[in-house]
Amino acid sequence: MATAAAAKSPKDFVFEWEGKDRNGKVVRGELRAGGEAQVNASLRRQGILITKVKKRRTAGGRSIKQKDIAIFTRQLATMMKAGVPLLQAFDIVGRGSTNPRLTKLLNDIRSDVETGTSLSAAFRKHPLYFDSLYCNLVEAGEAGGILEALLDRLAIYQEKTLAIKAKIKSALMYPIAVLVVAFVVVTVIMIFVIPAFKEVFTSFGGELPAPTQLVIAMSEFFVAYWWAIFGFLFGGLYFFFQAWKRSEKMQVAMDRLLLKVPVFGDLINKSVIARWTRTLSTMFAAGVPLVEALDSVGGAAGNAVYQIATEKIQKDVATGTALTTAMTSTGVFPVMVLQMASIGEESGSLDHMLAKAAEFYEDEVDEMVKGLSSLMEPFIIVILGVVIGGIVVSMYLPIFKLGAVV
Repeated sequence: MATAAAAKSPKDFVFEWEGKDRNGKVVRGELRAGGEAQVNASLRRQGILITKVKKRRTAGGRSIKQKDIAIFTRQLATMMKAGVPLLQAFDIVGRGSTNPRLTKLLNDIRSDVETGTSLSAAFRKHPLYFDSLYCNLVEAGEAGGILEALLDRLAIYQEKTLAIKAKIKSALMYPIAVLVVAFVVVTVIMIFVIPAFKEVFTSFGGELPAPTQLVIAMSEFFVAYWWAIFGFLFGGLYFFFQAWKRSEKMQVAMDRLLLKVPVFGDLINKSVIARWTRTLSTMFAAGVPLVEALDSVGGAAGNAVYQIATEKIQKDVATGTALTTAMTSTGVFPVMVLQMASIGEESGSLDHMLAKAAEFYEDEVDEMVKGLSSLMEPFIIVILGVVIGGIVVSMYLPIFKLGAVV
């Protein structure tokens, strides 16, 4: 009941205040409270003569994205390395944020830490933004007294992960954009252009060539049932992605299929391996036990096939099997990664060798993305040429036939 009452507490406002302390020095800061009266009472108890209190709106604003968390982590790591106290670092980052939602989140975490909660425990209260990997690393940093170093590792990890995702999106954006434009062009031709040609051909008389008849029949169907076509297309896509998102079997099937798609499958596979090795390297270097580290690695890879493989590896390692042996038994890791892991286990530098493997595959992803655009251009041109060129030629065949007769 106490928890529920706390959740409904009106203390959802941040007040910016300014005043003078007992020595007459101007001081300013922020305070979370349910109203201005509470702010005044709290500051008076501290011996501060208030000159200005202003409520800052913390609701609304854009949603908090992974990039926002990565920037926050980098800022926090940089300030802690510079010797800025933790609470003051949260104040600085919160003030510098242009996103009210992020400011509110940071203020909530700061309030928890200020009341004696550990930083990792404060982060765990917000699993939507801080996953188990993040919280585990922060907890390891607190326990080992190396929080600033692990925050720096976290920032590097998040920056690398975001860079890979951005490269994958840029590689997929071009063909998707071209195909969408092609669909719009074909739709306009089917609904507006071909019916006009049909009226002209009707006045000619005679029998039309078979390709022209086929295209006209397709146009008539499109004009008559465009609402059903669009409804089926967009409705089908919506239900498909919803099923992909919510069904575990669907996720496994699609992730397995994506890894086998020509060209793009290799790109996705290398990006997944890069994230997998980078995550395990980061966790292991932080001193997190291997079995516990594997808890976070599978989900961070972003592919159900590797997540299932990671669960199997974790079970094998927990029973005393060597990591390389467990990885080999899954059959999803390339030889290079297995060799690097084996060398790392033998030399006691597993985190270093996995980091090297991650760097190699990140470079591979970068090179593939650079070459992908030039590789896709002729392929897309051929598709557009066959589809749109075929429609245009079919429409002009009767005109060519008429010219031959004349």
